[in-house]
Amino acid sequence: MKNIMYILISCLCLNQVSAQDSTRITTNFKDTIAVKIDTSYWQRSFSGGINFNQASFSNWSGGGVNSIAIGGVIAARSLYEKGKTSWDNTADLQLGYVTQLGSTRKAADQIIIISVLGHQIAPKWDLFISGTFNTFFAAGYRYDKLPADQTSLKVSSFFAPAQLTFAAGLAYKPTNWFALRLSPIAPRLTFLADQSVRIPQDATTGNYIPDPTQKAYGVDPGKSSRTEWLAFQLQAVLNKNLSENVSLNARYQLFTEYAQFDNINHRLDLILTAKVSRYVNTTFGLIALYNKDFSSSLQIQQTLALGLSYNLSSFRKKKEKTDPTSGRF
Repeated sequence: MKNIMYILISCLCLNQVSAQDSTRITTNFKDTIAVKIDTSYWQRSFSGGINFNQASFSNWSGGGVNSIAIGGVIAARSLYEKGKTSWDNTADLQLGYVTQLGSTRKAADQIIIISVLGHQIAPKWDLFISGTFNTFFAAGYRYDKLPADQTSLKVSSFFAPAQLTFAAGLAYKPTNWFALRLSPIAPRLTFLADQSVRIPQDATTGNYIPDPTQKAYGVDPGKSSRTEWLAFQLQAVLNKNLSENVSLNARYQLFTEYAQFDNINHRLDLILTAKVSRYVNTTFGLIALYNKDFSSSLQIQQTLALGLSYNLSSFRKKKEKTDPTSGRF
């Protein structure tokens, strides 16, 4: 009789469990129990900060200029992992302004969105396809080396320029904090939605002057886009906690057309963050860019800020030596 009762109870449990999509049968010694399945294959993180600086002077014998500076930084990430497939999406956004003597100027501006779809073919190797998009939020102006009748000239704006790069290739991921992606196929599109940013430098005077007949950001006059079909791209990504309160995020990108190896583009993005308290941190940012289509010289943007921050993350900790999917960004 006991055996019959046990069989009936087991059948009832099986029927009840099969009617619930979110449960499964698990055997625990002699007992059969229903355990809720974890179907959350997404991990997400968000980090946002606001930096504010202000200085004012009144009858100050040492001199000084009243100023206000405000800036915002957002870093967001959404990662999907299931089996050997991963889909990693990141967004790095920043915008800042400085006001002095009634004049407001842009201090920092960046939009970078990266999406990488990968499939693991070996413990440290993935095949992947990716898309990278970058542009600016707002118009940017030049204030030096201008004709006498000009106080500023617009040199950039939203989608002027903007770049969209597609890439496919092989990724090497030896650890959970570093990845190297090689893309022998990497076509890139450059957009120029605002023709007024064609501001070449005069070879005689050294001043920058508006000239709609000149090439800008690699886009020929009269056109609003440029396509580089046959190109190679290399990306190296490092995302590591140097200590409990200090983290380093770095990304290096090399891009070149096969037909123009004398014009190799280099870009380095680096962010070093030190946590002061739960809602306060200090951030050092550096962007170094070398692209002859943009400028014949090395371009550098550097920021150092102390401000309020808010962080939210659902990323799970991984054991680097035992987790077969470690190393995904």
